[in-house]
Formats: sequence, C-alpha cells, structure tokens
Amino acid sequence: MKRVVPIIVFVAICLLVGYMSRLLQAFSLEYWYPTLTISPLSPPGVAFPIVWGILYLLMGVSAGLMWGVRSIYSNLLLTLFTLQLLLNVLWSFCFFYMQSPLMGLVILLALDMIVIMYVAGCFMVRRLCGWLLVPYVIWLLFATYLNGFVAVYN
Repeated sequence: MKRVVPIIVFVAICLLVGYMSRLLQAFSLEYWYPTLTISPLSPPGVAFPIVWGILYLLMGVSAGLMWGVRSIYSNLLLTLFTLQLLLNVLWSFCFFYMQSPLMGLVILLALDMIVIMYVAGCFMVRRLCGWLLVPYVIWLLFATYLNGFVAVYN
C-alpha cells in the first residue's frame, strides 16, 4: 500500500492538470480553433481527450514510481516532472486561451526538451519510469508538428 499511494496521488495531480488545461481550452476549442487551418495529419477532435487521459495516467504512474526511488537524481527528476506539468498547462494557456500558436510552439519546444531530459534521467535511475513516458514523448513531438503547422499557416 505504501508504494501505491504516491502513484494514486501523482495520477490525481496529472488528471487535475489535464482538467485545468481543458478549462483553458474550452472557449477556443469551440469558437477559435475551428477557424484555423490545421494539418491534414490532425487526428479527429475526439482523439485528444482519450490520448491525453492515457498520457496523464502514464505520467502519474511514472512519477509515483520515481517518488520511492533513492538516487541522487530523484529530486532533480521530480523537479523536471513538475516543470513539465507547469509547461503543459502554460501551453494550453498560450495556445488556446491567448490564441497564440507561436507562443504555444515556443512552450512546446521547451516542454519537449524538459520531458526528454526527464525520460533520459529515468532510464538512468529506473527504466520503467522512462518507458512509461515514451508514448508521451512521441505524442509531444507530433503535437509540436501540429502546433508548428498552425503557427505557419495561420
């Protein structure tokens, strides 16, 4: 039970971040985003909450598992994890709430770097924590492309 509690707490935190992001996006998703020129590779809108729900779950499990690890890198990795959550919300704020694809792209590029650093560190400390976030890295890189497309064509 001692190992499960941090996982539950981190999953809850990640899902809360997702909920906050969704609140920031709501108005623009309905009125602004449909007016944009988007990439032909953009998935249907229904895919985003499903994918993000899974990714937030994986993020929470990764951080929850990292919480119990004793390593000189653990605090740094959890700091990177926290920073990526903040950047995640900041992206929603910049891209959707401020309706600024360029600012969103800058945030996403920073987010890409932070998450890749976190995943690389996880592979050094606890490989499973890194593997859990490989889908997140792939999705972020795809999201960076999608955001870049919107920034260039709008």
